[in-house]
Amino acid sequence: MMVPKFRAWDETQHKMLQVDYIEFIDGKAYWVEASPADGNVQDGNDGPIGDNSQIKLEQYTGLKDANGNEIYENDLVRLTDDLEDPIYKVIFDEAKFEISGGGVCYDLGEEFMDCEVIGNVHTNS
Repeated sequence: MMVPKFRAWDETQHKMLQVDYIEFIDGKAYWVEASPADGNVQDGNDGPIGDNSQIKLEQYTGLKDANGNEIYENDLVRLTDDLEDPIYKVIFDEAKFEISGGGVCYDLGEEFMDCEVIGNVHTNS
């Protein structure tokens, strides 16, 4: 059984944080406490989660790319077997992870492990 794993994008500091604690209310994530990967607690952030909040929660897909990097929601990936393909965004839709781009959408699964994470929507336009 896979334990859910998350990361958090901090809109104020413009950096990715590791999630230390998530509070749920009525089955929905409500509050997150996050810290930087380097362990410096002063650069962490705590706050509500939601569309208008400064902290964006992103879930790990449970999959790794061709280079062994973990693939998270809102990552940008490229299929390594065809570099002319568009860049795809990893999304969570209808209870499953998908990659979307170039007007098409595919389920993200083992058949797409030949993809490579090239960034995320927050740091790459």
